[in-house]
Amino acid sequence: MTDITNEGNKRDLGTPALEQMYGKGVARSAAKQRRRKTLEVTSEGRRAGWGTYAILVVTILIFVFPLYVALSIASQSSSSTQYGVQALIFGSGLIKNISRAFGAMKFWQALSGTLFVAIVTSVSTVFFSTLAGYSFSKLRFRGRGVLFTIVIGTMTIPQQLSIVPLYIMANKAGLFGSIWAVIIPGLVSAFGVFWMTQYLQDALPYELIEAARVDGCSMFRTFISVAVPAARPAAAMLFLFTFIAQWTNYFWPMLILGPNKNSMLTVAAATLKGAYFTDYTIVMAGVVLTTFPLILLFAVAGKQLVSGIMAGAVKG
Repeated sequence: MTDITNEGNKRDLGTPALEQMYGKGVARSAAKQRRRKTLEVTSEGRRAGWGTYAILVVTILIFVFPLYVALSIASQSSSSTQYGVQALIFGSGLIKNISRAFGAMKFWQALSGTLFVAIVTSVSTVFFSTLAGYSFSKLRFRGRGVLFTIVIGTMTIPQQLSIVPLYIMANKAGLFGSIWAVIIPGLVSAFGVFWMTQYLQDALPYELIEAARVDGCSMFRTFISVAVPAARPAAAMLFLFTFIAQWTNYFWPMLILGPNKNSMLTVAAATLKGAYFTDYTIVMAGVVLTTFPLILLFAVAGKQLVSGIMAGAVKG
């Protein structure tokens, strides 16, 4: 088997060719050996120096420091809140302040609403963006270039310019105060369409599409069976970007949710700030509660997500 694998490597045979000549077992073995050699060459040719590690450490500290400050302030007692250097010293009131913020925010209601919004919009954005990306990159129809230019052009419009007309339309549709007013504008994004179009342009060869059509697949069946598997790495990243964007979304939910501000975590945390007096210990505790589920999600599923993306990127 080693001789066959080496022969395949020398002749630069792809996985499908090896599978046809020698079977699936040999093809998998050859693919694994090629990836292993690539990783060995990469690790030998790109050894990170001290400068690289220093940049990474500084970057991590920059991103972690705000969360550390929030935790530090949230751990202090309300009567002894310190600012400046003193705010970096942990106190003993973290659990108490988090408990107060937990009840004031109606945490479980806000968490369920945020998860619902983030999941629905992320799944919808990935599906419609992949569908549009496949159409723009692989289908030929009149006005394709003009339509794609219009989609890209909407990315240059600041969000603030669309807030007033969007607010008026949502209000007239009877969606003021409803969580659907947050979901519907985020069901598809121009960035997602651009992202998937650029990816599928190179990742999906026309030969696979033609082969599916020869086998009798309809246009939608070809999209599901051929385009969707090819788009998985880019779709996973788009899902991740959209999920984070919706989780941290604040401006539009604050305007449109009205009296139902406990429907999302970011808006619920903002309600902890008083009109005349603000207890920053409970506000920072709310910030910690808002951020912690997202951190926990990445801690649990981050490795699997990255592994899935990398596996899709080197598949075949």
